[in-house]
Amino acid sequence: MANRKSGGFGEMLRTIGVAVVIALGIRTFAYEPFNIPSGSMIPTLLIGDYLFVSKLSYGYSRHSLPFSLPLIPGRVLFTEPERGDVAVFKLPSDNSTDYIKRIIGLPGDTIQVIAGVLNINGVAVKRREIAPYQTTGRFGRDMTAKQYIETLPNGREHVIIEVGDTTPPGDDTPVFTVPEGHYFAMGDNRDNSQDSRFAQVGYIPRENLVGRAELLFFSTDGGAQWWEFWKWPFAIRYGRILDSIE
Repeated sequence: MANRKSGGFGEMLRTIGVAVVIALGIRTFAYEPFNIPSGSMIPTLLIGDYLFVSKLSYGYSRHSLPFSLPLIPGRVLFTEPERGDVAVFKLPSDNSTDYIKRIIGLPGDTIQVIAGVLNINGVAVKRREIAPYQTTGRFGRDMTAKQYIETLPNGREHVIIEVGDTTPPGDDTPVFTVPEGHYFAMGDNRDNSQDSRFAQVGYIPRENLVGRAELLFFSTDGGAQWWEFWKWPFAIRYGRILDSIE
């Protein structure tokens, strides 16, 4: 009987160990879950969205590994991001903080924002205004934002918003020339995004790419604390579950 119990406990430990290894393998080499804590990608991504990021999309670097362990030199099995991809990357200034933005500029591109309009390689990006977007400002008050469909040079379309009548610092920029092996990323919430327009972020090194955002698997509006289980059904944004990310 004692041997049988000992064997059963050992088998359980082996099963748990195998499960942990499989989970780490999937997280490292296939898909990793992330959640959205800020509004810089509104309206594409909302605070409280949970999504899967494909590690397969851009190949692997040390930032693909847990804790960014320095076991992968440079980047292996690399595939170039496409303009318009929504990508997760490690913030270049600390190589540890996860950011999520849209890839706007590729190596060698020139990027400039003039009066709020994105210019790529000296040409203004086409955009058309659509119905206003209702959002919440920094101090919790309701705001109406202008909403546009922006069409990048490769034909990729996505929605952006601009909030307020003032001129934010990112609405008029110098010309940025994207260095080789780097990328220029911007948030879809153009007036409320710390991105490559600002020194705190800057150009994104190829090695810092973590993966491409692919699928929303859950979303909550924050209307329920973890212990308020009776509110959970009313806080879930059911219409966003299993939405692809464009």
